Amino acid sequence: MLMPAPDQSVIRNRAALIARLQEAVPNGVIADERSLKPYETDALTAYRQLPLVVVLPSNTEQVAAALKICKEMGARIVPRGAGTGLSGGALPLADGVTIGLSKLNKILDIDYENRTVTAQPGVTNLGITHAVQHAGFYYAPDPSSQIACTIGGNVAENSGGVHCLKYGVTANNILGVEFVTIDGEILRLGGKHMDAEGYDLLGILTGSEGLLGIVTEVTVRILQKPETARAVLVGFPTVEAGGETVAAVIAEGIIPGGMEMMDNPAINAAEDFVGAGYPRDAASLLIVELDGPAAEVDHLIQRVETIARARGATYIRVSASEEERAAFWAGRKSAFPAVGRISPDYMCMDGTIPRKALPHVLQRMEEMQSEFGLRVANVFHAGDGNLHPLILFDANNPGELERCEAFGAAILKLCVEVGGVLTGEHGVGIEKRDLMTHQFGEEDLAQQQRLKCAFDPAGLLNPGKVFPQLHRCAELGKMVVHQGKLAFPDIPRF
Repeated sequence: MLMPAPDQSVIRNRAALIARLQEAVPNGVIADERSLKPYETDALTAYRQLPLVVVLPSNTEQVAAALKICKEMGARIVPRGAGTGLSGGALPLADGVTIGLSKLNKILDIDYENRTVTAQPGVTNLGITHAVQHAGFYYAPDPSSQIACTIGGNVAENSGGVHCLKYGVTANNILGVEFVTIDGEILRLGGKHMDAEGYDLLGILTGSEGLLGIVTEVTVRILQKPETARAVLVGFPTVEAGGETVAAVIAEGIIPGGMEMMDNPAINAAEDFVGAGYPRDAASLLIVELDGPAAEVDHLIQRVETIARARGATYIRVSASEEERAAFWAGRKSAFPAVGRISPDYMCMDGTIPRKALPHVLQRMEEMQSEFGLRVANVFHAGDGNLHPLILFDANNPGELERCEAFGAAILKLCVEVGGVLTGEHGVGIEKRDLMTHQFGEEDLAQQQRLKCAFDPAGLLNPGKVFPQLHRCAELGKMVVHQGKLAFPDIPRF
C-alpha cells in the first residue's frame, strides 16, 4: 500500500516539533515508541505504521495551536477518533502528527425544545442516546460499533447504521459543527436550525475523512422514541430469496425502521456468540423492524409476512417484547466480533448497490469464493443496499492477504458495475483509494481535489488517503475564496 514518501526534513526536526507541541499541549504529547504502538493502525489492521508523534488535545484551542505548529513546520497531520474505522483513514504517516480527539469527550448542551444535542467529537455514538433516553429521545444513526465509535469519526466517515434506511445517515442528522482549519482558524457551520443559506459546506465536511479540517464540536438532532417498535426474523432457503424480498418490501411502499440481512455463515457465527434465536438452517435471514403507532406496526408486520411467504420464507418470528426485539438486534450488531471467532482474520468490505441488484450480486459473490479460494460471511444493511461482506482469511498463510485484497477489489468493482458505489459508510481511506478511478474519471477526481485545495493548499491534512494521486494545487488551478464564496478560476461557467 503506497503512501507519500516521508519528508526527511520533518523527521530530522522531530525534536523541535515535539518541543513546540509539548508547549502548546501540555501533558498531551506522546513521543516514545512503546506508547506510540496503540496508534499504529485503525480497525483495518492489515496495515500498520508508527506515527512520528501523537498529540491528544484537551480543547479546541489546543487543536488549533497544534495545527498552526504543524503547518509552520510542514508536518503532515492525521486526525484520529476512536480508531474503529475500517478503511485505514487513520493510518499514521512516518513523518506525520496523529491528532487524537479522545479527550474531547463531553456533551456540551442538551436542548429538548429544539431537539438537539451538542457534543465534542470524542463522545461515543451510543453515549448521545444514553444522555437523552430517560426523556424518551434517541440519536438515530447507529453503526454496529456505536458503543465505541465517536460522533467526530461518524462525521468524518458519514456513518450509517441499521436504522439509516428510514432515519438517514450522519449527514441527515447533524445540524452544525465547529471545526479547525489547517491555519488554526476556528469556524462554525450551521447550528440548531435545520438549514443554512449559501453553499452546503456542512455537507462537504461530512464524509470528508479528515482531508479538510478537524471537527471539534457537533450539533445533532435527536428524535422521540417511537410509540411501538417490533422486529421480525424471516428465514429463507436461499440467499436470492432474501434479496428479492428486500426489493419487494420497498417496492410495496413500506419503509422499515431497519432491514438487515445475514447469510448462513454469519447467522451461525452470531447465534454461537449471542444466542439470539436465529434459525441455523436458513440460507439467509432478514431482520425487519417496523416502528410507529401500534396499529400501523401490526398492519405492516402482516404485509411483510405476506411478501416474505410469497417468496418462499420458511421461518417467521415476530418479537413479543422489547427484550426479544433487543435480542434480535444483538445478534446482528455482534456479527463482526462473532465472525472473528471462526476465522483468524477477516476484512470487512463496504460497497453499496441498487436493491434490485441484490440477488445477482449475492450470487456472484458466492461464485467468487471458489475463484479466490476464500470464504465470505455476508452481513449488510439490506434496505439501502449497503453490503458488508466479511472475507475470511489467515494472514499467517503466505499469499492469503493478497488474495483477500484482490477478492475485496473484485466485490467493490462489481458494486460499481451494477450501478452502485465504492462505499456506503466506511469511507475510502487507503482501502478503496486505488479503486477510485473505477468509479470516477480523471476530471471528476481533479474537481474533488480542487475542493481540498480550497481548505488545505499544502496538502498536509491526511495525505495518501482517498485520492489515488494527489496533485499539487497549482497543477489543478487552485480554488480561492472570494468575498466568502468559493471560486474556481480555471473552470468554465455554464
